[in-house]
Amino acid sequence: MGNLNRRQFLSLAAGGAAAMPLAGCQSELLRLGAGAKKTPNIVFLLTDDHRWDAMGCAGNPNIYTPNIDDMAKNGVRFTNAFVTTSICASSRASIFSGQWVSRHRINDFATSFSPEALAQTYPMLLRQAGYRIGFVGKYGVGTGRDFPSDKFDFWRGCPGQCDPYERKDKDGNYKHLTQIMGEQAIEFLRSCSKDQPFCLSVSFKAPHVQDADPRQFVYDRAHANLYKDMTMPVAETADPKYFEALPEFLRESEARRRWQIRFATPQMYQESVKSYYRLITGADFVIGGIRLELKRLGFADNTVIIFTGDNGFYLGEHGLAGKWFPHEESIRVPLIVFDPRAPKNRRGVTVEQFALNVDIAPTILQLAGVPVPQQMQGRSLVPLLRGERPRWRSEFFYEHPFEHKTIAKSEALRTQRYKYARYIDFGYEELYDLKNDPHETTNLAKDEKYRQLLESLRSRCDELGQQAKGT
Repeated sequence: MGNLNRRQFLSLAAGGAAAMPLAGCQSELLRLGAGAKKTPNIVFLLTDDHRWDAMGCAGNPNIYTPNIDDMAKNGVRFTNAFVTTSICASSRASIFSGQWVSRHRINDFATSFSPEALAQTYPMLLRQAGYRIGFVGKYGVGTGRDFPSDKFDFWRGCPGQCDPYERKDKDGNYKHLTQIMGEQAIEFLRSCSKDQPFCLSVSFKAPHVQDADPRQFVYDRAHANLYKDMTMPVAETADPKYFEALPEFLRESEARRRWQIRFATPQMYQESVKSYYRLITGADFVIGGIRLELKRLGFADNTVIIFTGDNGFYLGEHGLAGKWFPHEESIRVPLIVFDPRAPKNRRGVTVEQFALNVDIAPTILQLAGVPVPQQMQGRSLVPLLRGERPRWRSEFFYEHPFEHKTIAKSEALRTQRYKYARYIDFGYEELYDLKNDPHETTNLAKDEKYRQLLESLRSRCDELGQQAKGT
């Protein structure tokens, strides 16, 4: 690839981030082209700690995400997308494998896929079927020495949390990690051929914090003025009374410690939210650049783009930061599928059915025409993308068995109306009526009027938990 300097790349990305991004090429991107019957290329884009409502297309007027919004406007957006475990390593393993943590058992930052399990992940199955596969960014499963770099045709994965954000090019000039990942994605695309389908997985670090840095959200310096003159609204549940209502083990959790260094004062809150949004906008600009490069190379009309996040993120709700626990802010994520081959009546569509991170792998495989292995527990979203009305899940099981002295293990059952949650080591249960209490402020678990419902949901949570284990 001809090296793009920072200004050139940002210019390319900004070209796709105008008020109406990609407007000059919409008809070409969206028409049902001659390549529609060909095996599609696939670009899978994953952001880190990206909550579901941190996009303009989700109704957030305070964030600038024109390229993501454009994919939603011309694709399918899932309005009820969730992860089955809200922590990066486990969620990424679920995305690759299509399995709950109870099945794949990757529950820390050191465990890798076994060779047998790796062979049944979506990248390896695509490669076996003839795809050229590439990976860029935060792999997140296992340690660097165990990464399957030799199993990919193109590998630019980075270990751990991919620190630091701020880097330098060969000439010593400042360069942000998000920009570097965008350049690496373009490098892969430029090495592809129209004679072989490809699948590129780009796993951004953004908008994850850089834990050891006092700034936490280390955005590209070019974006320092974004949101500068705005005042970000504060969530209702940021009121201290909601934190005080939590059990002691949550008030003393890692999520509270991180709240102290991000949201403890109004000034800290404003800077943290703005910087979180700046990181997301930076990833959005890079996504615009990737889309423009797909068009320039002639791949755009036959490339499906899937965009999602690996877990949600508290922005001070309930007096917490981070993720991990079963609140909506922690487990709910964006999910958009942009397929340029789709008919006009499947553009700008929203789908309300539950979509899970375990559904990503079977969806990618079905799009590619590759059989979905029986051990994948997720379901392909392709029927929903097509507008079909299959029998679909009306509930799902959430689990967080990660070992940490101040992150309580939890399980939950999320239905269309209710959420039942339990913190395993503390015998503490929660029950929320999400229809009447969407912000989860009133725990009904000890209300005698809801005793029968609580028992029913508890039993169903047990049952789905056993199914997740494969028993």
